[in-house]
Amino acid sequence: MLLKGSNTRLNRRTASDVAGLGAALPQPLARRTSAAHRQHQLAQAGRCARVSVILAAAGTMQQGDVTSVSATGAPRSAVLGVLGGGQLGRMMALAAANLGVRMKCLDPTPDAPAAVAAEHMEGHFRDAAAIEDFVKSKGVDVLTMEIEHINTDALMQAAKDVKVDIEPSPQTIRIIQDKFAQKQHFAAAGVPLPEFRNIKCRGCMEGTGKAFGYPFMLKAKRLAYDGKGNYVVKTEADIDAAVAALGGYENGLYAEKFAPFVKELAVMVVRNRDGGVVSYPIVETIHKNNICHVTEAPAGVPPSVEAKARAVAEKAIACLDGAGIFGVEMFLLGDGAILLNEVAPRPHNSGHYTMDGCVTSQFENHVRAVLGWPLGETRLNAGCAIMLNLLGEADGDEGVRIAHEQMAQAYMIPGAKVHWYGKDGMKVGRKVGHINIVANTREEARAKLAQLDAGGLAALQKTDAAYRVAAAAAGASAGDSGKPLVGIIMGSDSDLATMKAAAQVLEEFGVPLELTVVSAHRTPERMFEYARTAHSRGLKAIIAGAGGAAHLPGMVAAMTPLPVIGVPVKPSGAHLDGLDALLSIVQMPKGVPVATVAIGNAANAGLLAIRIIASADPKMLDKMLAYQTGMTETVLNKAAKLEEVGWAAYKM
Repeated sequence: MLLKGSNTRLNRRTASDVAGLGAALPQPLARRTSAAHRQHQLAQAGRCARVSVILAAAGTMQQGDVTSVSATGAPRSAVLGVLGGGQLGRMMALAAANLGVRMKCLDPTPDAPAAVAAEHMEGHFRDAAAIEDFVKSKGVDVLTMEIEHINTDALMQAAKDVKVDIEPSPQTIRIIQDKFAQKQHFAAAGVPLPEFRNIKCRGCMEGTGKAFGYPFMLKAKRLAYDGKGNYVVKTEADIDAAVAALGGYENGLYAEKFAPFVKELAVMVVRNRDGGVVSYPIVETIHKNNICHVTEAPAGVPPSVEAKARAVAEKAIACLDGAGIFGVEMFLLGDGAILLNEVAPRPHNSGHYTMDGCVTSQFENHVRAVLGWPLGETRLNAGCAIMLNLLGEADGDEGVRIAHEQMAQAYMIPGAKVHWYGKDGMKVGRKVGHINIVANTREEARAKLAQLDAGGLAALQKTDAAYRVAAAAAGASAGDSGKPLVGIIMGSDSDLATMKAAAQVLEEFGVPLELTVVSAHRTPERMFEYARTAHSRGLKAIIAGAGGAAHLPGMVAAMTPLPVIGVPVKPSGAHLDGLDALLSIVQMPKGVPVATVAIGNAANAGLLAIRIIASADPKMLDKMLAYQTGMTETVLNKAAKLEEVGWAAYKM
């Protein structure tokens, strides 16, 4: 939100000064989903003035500023102010420093972790006078936060005489910091949620027990995080203890129906000033004593579940206001349904893996977003990335010793990277750092996790088993999930005329597939990434079509543990008949097997892939047996007709 005031250095103007500029320039890589578009239309009337003012201000700042890096955003020389200077502020400050952005933070702790890379001013982020003094004395141009538990009234009051851009908007912070109001807001927007209700008295609690059944969750509306402010009410006898533990009815309570989830999922969604969003990969989160303990990216769920989770997350963020990164936590139920748990309007623990596992970290993208810069790529830069939180296992020196033993182990593991938060002292359950593990495959990443925390690996395996049981209970075969089981790749789109026969066969059998162009010669890096991540994405076989030199099947087979079926293709306009491709495919060295079929016979490649899947899928095996029976009956019927009418009268 842009607040008017006397900071003349920014020379900001109102929307009326720049008519026509409100049609914002979309940022690269940002997209608006259909849900986001609908929410955008609903909120447009109240938002357009704010967006226009921000764009106008940004445009003014660009005039004559040699540090401009974006046509509509703040210049690099702008001062970024942050309310809070904890570990999130620290990592944000390091990212800002790499971008050449000056960051300053307001935090009451004398040695705030963020001070390692940001100018630190002592003061509380819930103190109106401190906020006003911070913004004025430090020349803050854009104000954001690393914690949502701030006093929004104090923020508005302190900033009324100061011209500063606040991202995300105070209205968004106000909605999110009251978790009951957050639930109401998202429910009104049609976001799927567990059932919830306001709690004002013991009668409300008893009625909730009858309506929701036991157990149900009792939660504090405000200042609830990392398991604080939650209580599991197992029976009616727990009511009084639960209410007392959360500060009494006067403290503000609400109840939530227990969600029988099989996995907890999360996704970081970054939003630019135009309302466009970019999502990171869906991750699974494991909690220990109600605190985030392990995250794994990508989550071990089918693409259909990933898509559903992403749609829920983006729908939630679309109905909020302001730029920045948002952490969205969700429940995956046994029937495949996705329910929103809660949203954080800032960098989040579930996104720490992005520091080493993605092209652009959540912290860098938050800085980019609030400054109005183009958003960075959010894709994984490895097959799998796991984050392990370093939590205090004991108080004092003993806790420090245990943490450093785990860090020492991590330093010995290739692909593991330690991030230490620089906090003074050690307490049980305190977040003091995290370890990111990056590997080519999920199996490799998990093996490294096992060396550091066997319990974390066991927890991931437990949720995997729970999800498999739930899927089996639903009667789903491997092909029913919608998750691609076979990848069809080819060196050029000109090969599609041949390779589409494989896709047609797979579709007839109900086998989900993915089909794309991957060239061994023109896009070797894309080929490498496709091959090394194929099995972690759930593929069971790869069909690779290639002509001429036909290196694609062999190169892919050298980098994936999956069976690869090569299809010799006769390229359009080629001087040879495809025999060169066939010979190239079958001449693989010992240790790198590639199956092949006749020249141009992609249909057989599809059938072979189905047989590979059927070896471990009874339903698919039945389909193959039925197909073979059908072929037998077809041949016998033709033979009978030939014998009946004779060869001269037989029509093909």
